[in-house]
Amino acid sequence: MEVQIYHYHNEFPLEGGGALPGLTIAYHTYGALSPAGDNVIWVCHALTANSDVEQWWPRTVEEGKFLDPGRHFIVCANILGSHYGTTGPLSINPLTGAPWYGSFPEITVRDMARCHKLLADHLGIRQVQLLIGSSIGGFQCLEMELLHPGFARDIALIATSARTQPWAIALNESQRAAIELDPTFGDNHPLAGGNGMAVARSIALLSYRGQQAYDKTQQDDQRATKLSHYRAAGYQRYQGEKLRTRFNAYSYHRLTRAIDSHDISRGRAPLEQVLAGIAARCLVVCISSDILFPVADHQVMRRHIPRAEYAVIDSDFAHDGFLIEHEKLNHIILNFLANE
Repeated sequence: MEVQIYHYHNEFPLEGGGALPGLTIAYHTYGALSPAGDNVIWVCHALTANSDVEQWWPRTVEEGKFLDPGRHFIVCANILGSHYGTTGPLSINPLTGAPWYGSFPEITVRDMARCHKLLADHLGIRQVQLLIGSSIGGFQCLEMELLHPGFARDIALIATSARTQPWAIALNESQRAAIELDPTFGDNHPLAGGNGMAVARSIALLSYRGQQAYDKTQQDDQRATKLSHYRAAGYQRYQGEKLRTRFNAYSYHRLTRAIDSHDISRGRAPLEQVLAGIAARCLVVCISSDILFPVADHQVMRRHIPRAEYAVIDSDFAHDGFLIEHEKLNHIILNFLANE
């Protein structure tokens, strides 16, 4: 599937103040919309992913899976602030004729959710069968439900949280510090801050995988004879370099700040009361070993969302379990959908 583009030509006000003078939203669709328009699954992606779900969520966009394009019309939009087609730091600021780079304004998850709804309106989608997201994608799902009650009949919240806890904020700040120490960060260039972002990624991976996953997958053969060049060290550098070549440091910096500010109670009511106001049927799925958004974060949503179902995926792969444990996740979500 090829990326599609929607241009929104009106001013887009931002939660933190100011406005963007228009938007470009990149998105992918799979399958066909039913005559009744009742088979839409809207996917909200995580931090450095894009709108091509088939590319980054293995073994999900397939026949018999929960994102079956033969049964569902699947939509995924690239988030505001990313650089995979939606307006972000590398986009041209029409007021200056040059890319935004570091001058791109502060954005929030709430802003991202409002962008999604603009695209839904453009596509003529009034309601979705399932709104699903993992990590920051789950943040977006919660905000979409609260901004637009009734838009989703069902919601699946996976490896996520109703608000970002200090532990996750601290991890993000350490990543941004690494980017800011790159002497090129601040330059008006698309590759600026790239080396710092590679270090930031290696920090992030520790929270995505955790000790169990590293000890399971990064053991060295003939460890007793080695003094250097350990597999785990090489893995950290490889993953950092991999992100450096495909992502942008200005986007990464802005998006992690948006993660920090995520709190569905902001400007509304106490968190428990806000969760209690969610009318949609919800599936809350956590990964047993997740240290970024641990089980306790999910239990808060389980307790206070009135129509919440709850599942735990037993996995050694921590936060990244939502990507790796696709068979277990598929079983859980298909059962949830079958029990409407």
